[in-house]
Amino acid sequence: MTTARVVNKNEININGEIYALTRPVTVGLGQLPAKVVIGDITSEAGPLSVIRWSSARGGIGKKDHEDSSDVERTWYGTSHLRVTGHCTLPDRPTTTAASGVTGVIKVGAIGELNSTIHAAFGTSIRSYGSPDTWGSNLQTISAVATDAVTCRLAGTVYLIFTNNTNYYYTSNGSSYTTVATAAKYLACWNDRLWGIDSTGQLRWTFSPGGTWVDDAALPLPNDYVQDLFIGRNVAGVHILYASTKVGLFAHDFGNSRFVRTELDLPFHDDAGKAERFRDSTYISAGLGVYKYAVGGSGAVITTVGPDRDQGLPATRRGKIVQMVKSHNDLIALVDNTSIVAADTDTFVTSGMASHGGTVMSIATGRSLVLGWNELGWQVLWESGDDEQSIDSAIVSNAHGEYRLWWAQNERVHYIALPVDVLNPSEIADREYADSSRDELPWFDGGQAEVDKLAVRIKVEVQGASSTETVTPYYGVDYDDSTWTALGEITSNGIHTYTLPNATAGTTTDATGTEFRAIRLRRDLANGSDNTLSPDVRSMTLEYRKKLPIRLTFSVELDLYSNANGQTPLEQRASLLSATESNKAIEVTFRDDTGDTRNYFCDVAQVSGLEETGHDERGITRVTLVQL
Repeated sequence: MTTARVVNKNEININGEIYALTRPVTVGLGQLPAKVVIGDITSEAGPLSVIRWSSARGGIGKKDHEDSSDVERTWYGTSHLRVTGHCTLPDRPTTTAASGVTGVIKVGAIGELNSTIHAAFGTSIRSYGSPDTWGSNLQTISAVATDAVTCRLAGTVYLIFTNNTNYYYTSNGSSYTTVATAAKYLACWNDRLWGIDSTGQLRWTFSPGGTWVDDAALPLPNDYVQDLFIGRNVAGVHILYASTKVGLFAHDFGNSRFVRTELDLPFHDDAGKAERFRDSTYISAGLGVYKYAVGGSGAVITTVGPDRDQGLPATRRGKIVQMVKSHNDLIALVDNTSIVAADTDTFVTSGMASHGGTVMSIATGRSLVLGWNELGWQVLWESGDDEQSIDSAIVSNAHGEYRLWWAQNERVHYIALPVDVLNPSEIADREYADSSRDELPWFDGGQAEVDKLAVRIKVEVQGASSTETVTPYYGVDYDDSTWTALGEITSNGIHTYTLPNATAGTTTDATGTEFRAIRLRRDLANGSDNTLSPDVRSMTLEYRKKLPIRLTFSVELDLYSNANGQTPLEQRASLLSATESNKAIEVTFRDDTGDTRNYFCDVAQVSGLEETGHDERGITRVTLVQL
């Protein structure tokens, strides 16, 4: 502050000039910030701003709310999030019986033949049967399986497991034949069985028991190949592709060679897990996923992985070890295990779920099954902490039901998949998991620097009961570990929490909760009847911004006489100069020795009465707004 002072009654100092006043200064507060409404709001909240979360179709991966589109995102959640206006428990997983194979094992690959699931547990191939058993050993294999494929060749349907040293095939599901030919990954195309070994050598045969013919070879070092699959080329024709740690290679059948595609990547040891989904091919790189779409205009490459935006929480991050497709989702298996040095047992781990890798100590951690529907990623399942890795998966209609089967922690699990109906409440005989939890993004109202007050949180719930419950929480100011519970919901309807109270309907303390940023959470649970689930229809936050105090001053200047040596004409010129100033002008009407009531302002409005002719006198009304 400078040292501008006013000592006389009915005077004001504006920009260093003294003006006489006709009446005292009128002092007021600046306007409240404008109300903001985000989300699907159909009801009023008075002067309060409102944000309503009624959809999470945009999926997980958004930790900070940046714009209005993020109202359809979550940071991380395990509920079913795909239907607007519905948040329910996820599908209930089933863990099948132990395989009966002893020692530390890895389920290298899962396959299907004659509507029966087969799995390679370590070095033992077994089939799943009723009531819940993997039966006895059908075939002992020389090493952990790296791939499995089912296809029709010369009129016979075969299931084939391979491990880069030998492959094993069956047509009846009860007995296997061993062939000593190297093929790490398999594919069926052009009425042939194709295999590629760890050196990148491609070969084919007309039947599993036939003679192999060497074909193209990848121009890459050993152990760079990560998958072999079928996809469309630019001409729309299905061809073979080899996915590698440095990108995608197309097979030129007529010239027996591999051609590098536009998907040319930097080296990544965990890249190259591939799957076709709808009209595109998807290639992983760690936790990232590249979408590779080819057509008449060439190739279009976009990044769509669960690492986009703000990725996954640190405790859920890992690498994609396999992708499989279903009717509604591209499904990714994410392994977040780490080596436990104290454990001396070893096993052969995989580089791509059903594709093998190196010998290492037992790895434990948390694994995920994620689904991508071209709008967002959703968690379909997550493991407990400190469990062994997730290995391989298959989507199949085996055993009479459309399911996702996957191997993790030495066991095979499955969940039922919808074929066409996505609304979980409309799927007949759906079974729900026991619990789920969703964390919404941090919300700062678009202005982190402004203080805000959370006044009310409203939660709309259906399907609730004493056993089917929803517990909402909130946290403030980027404290990732502290949550305030708002009380368990056990009945349907809209439940209103007037903050800071933790019980719906209680208003004895309605002072609100201050925040710079706030986020909400919902925990869902059910009882013993797994056909029931609570359904959160929406969560709403009512809040207001508290801007710093900005004073307004309305004054009426008396320009009928000289003031401080200036004529009315000179006073008008000084006032015009203050009005036109780009810099803030200093205003005071006090003799304040501490200069604490000197204000820097803008001239917001000037109006008044003036005499005519040569008479420059008059009365001028001025509105000043503190900056």
